[in-house]
Amino acid sequence: MKTIKIAIVEDDARFRQSLRRVIESKAGLSCIAEYGAGAEAIEGIPRDRPEVVLMDLNLPDFSGAEVTARIKPQLPDVRVVILTVYNDAEHIFKALRAGADGYLLKQATAAEILEAVADAHRGGAPMSSDIARKVIAAFHEPKPAPTATEALAPREREILELVANGYANKEIADKLAITLSTVCWYLHEIYKKLHVQSRVQAVNKLRQSPARNPPS
Repeated sequence: MKTIKIAIVEDDARFRQSLRRVIESKAGLSCIAEYGAGAEAIEGIPRDRPEVVLMDLNLPDFSGAEVTARIKPQLPDVRVVILTVYNDAEHIFKALRAGADGYLLKQATAAEILEAVADAHRGGAPMSSDIARKVIAAFHEPKPAPTATEALAPREREILELVANGYANKEIADKLAITLSTVCWYLHEIYKKLHVQSRVQAVNKLRQSPARNPPS
């Protein structure tokens, strides 16, 4: 039977040794390396070439997410399973975006850790049940309703920005090198899309929208 090579990235020496004992209690698994800090892992993992890495997030130098993001481009086939105390959405999604393949909490049993290693090695994405629920819940969150001005085309928004900055129609035409009638046509389209009847109402809609960047 092929032996799965595993590395541990964990700054707590006692917990690191406990993990090693768990791994080596299972036939077919071998702990080939341990690292107590992120810098050690960044240097050592490409050299030692483990197949699965058990990665803590809270390291004394780099975070486990940063270590993951650095080693994944070099070793895209290495499987990284986060093993941490953090169960909040910010830490979970930061780690997953960095390239982590799984996410377990340190309260996991020895059997759950061993199954996660095997699952990750098979190409799975092992997660503690409450972590999986948070991931699913995040995808079920309703998206924010679009603001009124998001319906505007780039040129329409540009013209409305100029209106908001006090430019008259003729000045807008000169600035954008278009005809006055074209400016009037754009304004008509803007009013229709924003469901307004005047320049003042259109500008008020613009000011209610986020991330307003006036043109130079």
